[in-house]
Amino acid sequence: MDRVDVAANLRARLVDALVAAGVLRDPRWVDAFRQVPRHVFLPGFFAPRPDGAWEPVTDAHPDHLALVYRDDVRVTQLDNDDRAWQQALATGAATGVPTSSSSMPTIMAIMLEALSVAPGDRVLEVGTGTGYNAALLAHVLGDDRVTSIDVDPGVLARARARLAVAGHHPTCVAGDGERGHAPRAPYDRVLGTCAVSRIPTAWLAQTAPGGVVVTTLNRAIGAGLVRLTVRDGRATGRVLPEDGRFMPLRAHRQAWADEALVAASTAEPTTSRTTLLSSRAVLDPGGGFEFFAGLALAEVAVAGDPVRLVHPDGSWVRHRGAVVDQGGPRALWDVAEAAYRQWRALGEPRRHRFTFTATPTAQHFALDGTALTWPLP
Repeated sequence: MDRVDVAANLRARLVDALVAAGVLRDPRWVDAFRQVPRHVFLPGFFAPRPDGAWEPVTDAHPDHLALVYRDDVRVTQLDNDDRAWQQALATGAATGVPTSSSSMPTIMAIMLEALSVAPGDRVLEVGTGTGYNAALLAHVLGDDRVTSIDVDPGVLARARARLAVAGHHPTCVAGDGERGHAPRAPYDRVLGTCAVSRIPTAWLAQTAPGGVVVTTLNRAIGAGLVRLTVRDGRATGRVLPEDGRFMPLRAHRQAWADEALVAASTAEPTTSRTTLLSSRAVLDPGGGFEFFAGLALAEVAVAGDPVRLVHPDGSWVRHRGAVVDQGGPRALWDVAEAAYRQWRALGEPRRHRFTFTATPTAQHFALDGTALTWPLP
């Protein structure tokens, strides 16, 4: 069996699994996933190693196609710098923080389904990445209806070239995705394939009345997908039940947190005490409390081993089994424990019970059936 046939068989298995899982339902998207070859967009990528480094996987690797067609994210850039790839090829590995990738197909399917596109819809995709998602959009809507923007000219150039190999030529532009792309607005759908701390006002302005924005929110705790309908510059909608996480828009990264997280490893605490609330309960996206915890712990950044939480105001937590050390102006773990008690009293609401509203001046979450709101900082 030649490489093309192997890829087609692996792709068919992946699509069958997505359909069986219920995340891929619309026949148009099913066909797109069956027809668009993901491997064209991933001739090379980084695979994680147990030691935390990243090793290169090229199309010469015996498991290249098998890895491409797994339901996994595939990292394609580290530290916003293509030199990491050359280093990995030369030495066998590189270190760094992922800054571009091909997303997990499950999350891509969930977000594309949530768009609810109609024939003729114009879509803005923010975060071109490898170009694979843009190809799926173009397959369903046509090249002329798809605009994709990426801040990295090198990433964009590779995506444009691979799109052409796959037979697609959507409009691909280099620029700051936070500003959208006004020359081709208005858009019936805006798809953020990168996480944002707030819904950018440009997205609201460039979405046609009744149009839809689907994106993920950049929150270390309580991140997730939102689907919003825009009318008169105001977006309202819901947090989706499925958990979805993306790399943040570059301007929305928590760059301040790196030093604070390191410092929290050894800082002398103001208080030290035991706790019955586990770090897993607060941080596990599969748990019921994590989303609610993120509402109370907005803006925090997180690192592990030991688990640390830091806030821009200088507050920090170090969680060591049943012991928590705290420092700074606020006792963050006390905030988490109070939130847990409130969540229990409210009937333990899961993420799909929350709505989201965004205007040019304010954005907030709200809980169904209550007057409770949580404004974004």
